[in-house]
Order: sequence, then structure tokens, then C-alpha cells
Amino acid sequence: MTRIAFIGGGNMGFALAVGVKKALPDHELNVADPISSQRERFDSEGIATTSSNALAVRNADVIVLAVKPQSIEIVAKELRPIIDHQLVISIAAGTPLQKLSDLFGEHLAIVRCMPNTPALVGEGITGMLANVNVSRAQCALAETILNVCGTVVWFESDDDLDKVTALSGSGPAYFFYLIESLVAAGESMGLSHDAALRLVVQTAIGAGAMVSQDGIDPTQLRKNVTSPGGTTEAALNHLTQQQVDQEFVAAVTAAYRRAQELAT
Repeated sequence: MTRIAFIGGGNMGFALAVGVKKALPDHELNVADPISSQRERFDSEGIATTSSNALAVRNADVIVLAVKPQSIEIVAKELRPIIDHQLVISIAAGTPLQKLSDLFGEHLAIVRCMPNTPALVGEGITGMLANVNVSRAQCALAETILNVCGTVVWFESDDDLDKVTALSGSGPAYFFYLIESLVAAGESMGLSHDAALRLVVQTAIGAGAMVSQDGIDPTQLRKNVTSPGGTTEAALNHLTQQQVDQEFVAAVTAAYRRAQELAT
């Protein structure tokens, strides 16, 4: 049995803890959060809670830091004196691996993670980075825990995780923005909001399902639905003329640069 302590009971911590409880029922979970209403959500799922971080990590094998970045130093000051062997998994956005090691202890096995919000519905993807103290078994354990909310990809450096932050961490907002824009286009042509939203959302789901099939190239899929002289070609020609593809690259690059700034 693995004992896992979650520090922070926000939405991501809740999604992870509930996912672990369902997928790995033999694991023992304890969630620490100072806000009673946050703890009540876990209580209703049959997950033990406490208002004390120190109490939660006592006897824990794994500590999951699911707190906001601005709280990480406060948590570290409290926990550093009482942890010595546990695997620490951080999902605190923008906190580099080296800073985590500096705060919690250079001797600890630490995994930095960058999940995204679709983890809340079990469809997330998480970039992961381990320090030199993490064993293969601990890597496998960290992967098992994060896998309950989607899939994981391992990377080699904090800079890689900053790129992950810009691409998939912020990525859901890009797709929400596109969905908003397409719905607005439908409404501008006279469709109702509800009808346009249903059409766009299901189209997004279907397109994602098609491109997720092994061996399917999105460029080829685009070509397959673009008939010469047709409606799709007219739309794509306009987007190309407006250099929308280049603007997407510029937008994600801006997010990457901001992630680098926040990590310093």
C-alpha cells in the first residue's frame, strides 16, 4: 500500500485524489487544506482530510504539492524539517525543479509536473520532469498517479517544461478561444447560440478523435477535407492570407517567454 498526501485541495488536487481513489483503491490518501469547504468535497468522496499539512505527510510515501505557486515557499518552510525520504510531486505551476530542490531539500526525490485543465475530466496531458534522486520505481509511481487524469510525457529540463506550459498548459484556452470565435461566426450568419455551440463543440470533439488515431497526420486530414474550389478551401485561403498560422506560433512563443519570466 502506498500512502499519498495531497497538500492543497483545489480543483486539480481534487481531480487527482478522486482519480487515484478510483483507479488505485489500495492506496491510502490524505488531503490537507485549511479551508473547510474544500475538505468537505473530499469527505463526500470518502477521502480522509485534515487542516494540518504536517499531519497529512506523517507516514506518507508520496507528497503531492497541489498548491498555488505563491504558497510553495510557505509550505516548504513548514514541511522541510519533517520530510526526508518521500517522493515529492509538484503540480505548482511555474516553479522550476531546482527551486523545488532548494526549498524542500537537495536530497529529496522530486518530480515537477505541468498538467492542464482537461485533467479535471480525465482527458489531460501532463509534462513531467524528475531530478537525479528519482528512481525508476518512483518515476513509474509518479506516472501512475498522474495517468489517472490523462496521459503523461517525460522531459529533460525546466526549459522543456516552460515550453509545455506554453503549448499544452495554456493550450486549452487557445481551443476555447477558437470555439468562441466559431460560435460567433455561426451567430453572425443567423444561427442561434445554442445551435452554433452544439455544432462547433461536436466538430471539435470529432476532429480531435480523428487526429488522435495512430499514424494520422493532421496535415493530411486537412487536405482530405479541402476540395479544390470548395467552401473549406475558401475559408483556409482566407486564414492563410491573414497569416493566422504564423500568429499562432507568435502567440505560443509569447506564452513561452512569459513562462520563462515567471520561473526566474
